[in-house]
Amino acid sequence: MESPGSVSRCPVRQQRARWERKRVCTARELLETERRYQEQLGLVATYFLGILKAKGTLRPPERQTLFGTWERIYAASLELLPYLEEGHWGPGLEGFCSHLELYTQFAANAESAQTTLQKLLKKNKRFRRFVQLQEGRPEFKGLQLQDLLPLPLQRLQQYENLIVALAENTVPNSPDYQQLTRAARRVSEAAQRVHAIGQSQKNDQHLLRVQALLSGRKAKGLTSGRWFLRQGWLLVVPPTGEPRPRMFFLFSDVLLMAKPRPPLYLLKSGTFVCKALYPMSQCQLNRVFGHSGGTCGGLLSLSFPDEKLLLMSTDHEELSRWYDSLAVAIRSQKS
Repeated sequence: MESPGSVSRCPVRQQRARWERKRVCTARELLETERRYQEQLGLVATYFLGILKAKGTLRPPERQTLFGTWERIYAASLELLPYLEEGHWGPGLEGFCSHLELYTQFAANAESAQTTLQKLLKKNKRFRRFVQLQEGRPEFKGLQLQDLLPLPLQRLQQYENLIVALAENTVPNSPDYQQLTRAARRVSEAAQRVHAIGQSQKNDQHLLRVQALLSGRKAKGLTSGRWFLRQGWLLVVPPTGEPRPRMFFLFSDVLLMAKPRPPLYLLKSGTFVCKALYPMSQCQLNRVFGHSGGTCGGLLSLSFPDEKLLLMSTDHEELSRWYDSLAVAIRSQKS
């Protein structure tokens, strides 16, 4: 017969005890945060959505754009919480996964929601007064509507962290192990889809900003369908003469060199004229000097079939970031 001391020293039992402690802590955190999440979802559903519907302050299309799938996400939380409170983690979370598409739809609408909110606050006096009144309620604890709108996307990231941790700390012979493992996988996949949507929306904003900086007939449609990586000033070193500062915009497939418009173009002040486009699929990149740091900057060589660019910067760290970004673009095109 094993003594209590030998049992307590058994590595397998110790590991299972650690798993169980982590599982209990994770389950408690998931439950407590779900209660708070549901409370905040309910505040928006009651004091914003419900009253806006009743008063008709906003037209239905505006209301739909502003809140997206909020009410259905709230209903999904109402359905999930009783399972968590009763400790039925596996069935509750696996059932919740059927609602994950609501979060993907919410993410796809997130940018439009924030744009619509700012537009309504600026142009609709009645709506602006309503929002200020509701935000002043003690239940909101100083939070503004624009702070609450991203809540479901923030919660999805929490779901991924907590549900994955719950699955990882559940022993394989547990009755809900398979359900938790499936739920963790599906939540992680949904979080990845939402992250990709967010990255795409940020890229679209960058492209719009860059397109606005470019003027002239050659600039039309230059950024369409591209993935923005970096922009900044670099010195172009010619075969003879002094280095010339140029603005560079790096995309996933091309490097765009631009020159600032002269001050005489008052209507185009602050914009740039596209001077050249260099395909990254044909680029050979080398660091001429500036490998080892220091304060003297560095020089990059970019070779193309018909031209060779020498780009210089007096900031070594900035040049290193350019080198890394250019290398990423080249690899992505050649792969």
